[in-house]
Amino acid sequence: MSKKRNRLEIIHDILKVIRERNGKIKPTHILYKSNLSHSMMEEYLGELIKKGFVVELQEKSGKTYEITGKGNNYLDKYGMIREFTESFGLGGD
Repeated sequence: MSKKRNRLEIIHDILKVIRERNGKIKPTHILYKSNLSHSMMEEYLGELIKKGFVVELQEKSGKTYEITGKGNNYLDKYGMIREFTESFGLGGD
């Protein structure tokens, strides 16, 4: 059985999904790729927008979300922390 993700892991997963899609993604893709319910996705996206990690863009084809420099910086630092903890055998897996 897999371990339940914590808040920071969920934020990481959302930002990673956006970055993997060339930094811009539609909400349905975030929903499926980050494995969240619609209400949880909306809650996290709201927080990420408020804190400047993501921006919401209104386009003719609908809403899209774009990762910011701050969001990319979070992903980079999160990766460093994950590598550091795993190097000491403290990774959550």
